[in-house]
Amino acid sequence: MILALKLVFYALAGIAALALCLFLFSQWQSRQISARYPNIGERIDVGGFQLNSVHVPRPATADLPALLFIHGASGNLRDPMSAFLRPLEGRAEMLFVDRPGHGYSERGDEDNLTPDGQADAIARLLDKRGIGKVIVIGHSFGGATTAAFALRHKDKVLGLVFLSPATHPWPGGIDWHYDLANIPYLGRLFCNTLTMPAGLMRIESGVQSVFHPNPVPPGYVDNAAIPLVLRPDNFCDNARDVANLLTYVQTAQPHYREISAPTVIITGDSDEIVYEELHSLGLNRDIKGSELVWVKGLGHKPDYVATDLTIAAIEKVAGMNRDLREIADNVERRIAPR
Repeated sequence: MILALKLVFYALAGIAALALCLFLFSQWQSRQISARYPNIGERIDVGGFQLNSVHVPRPATADLPALLFIHGASGNLRDPMSAFLRPLEGRAEMLFVDRPGHGYSERGDEDNLTPDGQADAIARLLDKRGIGKVIVIGHSFGGATTAAFALRHKDKVLGLVFLSPATHPWPGGIDWHYDLANIPYLGRLFCNTLTMPAGLMRIESGVQSVFHPNPVPPGYVDNAAIPLVLRPDNFCDNARDVANLLTYVQTAQPHYREISAPTVIITGDSDEIVYEELHSLGLNRDIKGSELVWVKGLGHKPDYVATDLTIAAIEKVAGMNRDLREIADNVERRIAPR
């Protein structure tokens, strides 16, 4: 009996020591990641917490309205920024935002657990920045925030561009690590110990799965500062976003028919992250007058793989004459296997 108790004690002590080592490693790596990808934006109070963003003032040569970019899950403002800043340089005022709890934005209160609260926070940021009406470009999870923004802040919306949006109810659940990260107490322990080493080992393969079947652009992981999401607080906040999304869209989806802004939805038939036949087709059905651009051979990242098509969609909702189907055909030819 005494021997058994000793074995249990030594086992528990070993587990505690391992957890402490993993915790210290995660804290050290978090500092390393923050140093490698420092904040390039400005944090502004939007009601008791700070939202981080990069603002590009309206240039004298602008031919487009102000543009608001909303990133997806596991992302930050550098993701859309590295895709669109240079191609749109000199054409528009632009705002790239870290959603609450992502990148260098603070999480704020419980309202920010869902896309509508995040949309409200971004609307307050626009007011603080002195930005009026915008065209909103939202990718993946950012599509749900974009739809919420269009519903709750109609007076600020000139047009909408959805990129592989996650906006509708889907069958099944979510990846196991999101569920685990949301278990009280155990989830916080998980985020502070195991996610960092596991994430560092899987980051390259994870990015490849997001882009599949298209190649990952050279330097993407660093340019988009993807490792920021591995920091414990960011990882937990991201997991809570994803875990709450299904319940949220079940309530929000019936209201999408109230959206009246000019809308373009770009999706690929090879998206392995969201079900395009549920989300993109559903959004096209729900938003009257929207245009769905279906691209063969495109995965989950039209912002990078079909940047020209996305910019043409922005131009179209701004009132310019653009044949998006013709541009999509060119994208299909460009990305087709040889």
